[in-house]
Amino acid sequence: IHGFIFIDSGASLIIEPGTIIKGDPGQASNATALIIARGGKIFAQGTATDPIIFTSISDDVDDPNDIPDVPSSRGLWGGVIIEGKSYACVSGGESEVEGMPDYGDQTRYGGGLNPDCHDNSGVVQYVSIRYAGSIIGANNEINGLTLAAVGDGTTVDHVDFYFSLDDDVEWFGGSVNCS
Repeated sequence: IHGFIFIDSGASLIIEPGTIIKGDPGQASNATALIIARGGKIFAQGTATDPIIFTSISDDVDDPNDIPDVPSSRGLWGGVIIEGKSYACVSGGESEVEGMPDYGDQTRYGGGLNPDCHDNSGVVQYVSIRYAGSIIGANNEINGLTLAAVGDGTTVDHVDFYFSLDDDVEWFGGSVNCS
């Protein structure tokens, strides 16, 4: 992944079990992230023995010692952002994702005054997110996984995080049940 990759409304991204997705380094407007816009869907459904891995381009997933466990190894790429149509505790019921540049509908979340708490943004299951958390502005980092007004029709379980700069997971409203 290089830069912001958007899965727009009406589109779906299917990621096969065992897939390794690597993000380029970058900060601020040069950050790298996978963004599922409102109405878009991600189907990242790995298995216990064949998980899907999101990581830095510099991560050799077969060598556990290739990236040292030091603070500068956090935030080597952006992360995964899912924007839904559920409730958002902000004025008017919708907002832009914290710290993101304004890309209009591609970076807005929430169902407005008529939220859909059962909104379905797809599946994130048996996924590992590593070295995420690019800095995109003062006190603004992309998280490992950002869930912004994601509805309970979305499945999120068995997600592993390693060495995120900011939060592993951050919720902005929503009704999704995670386990």
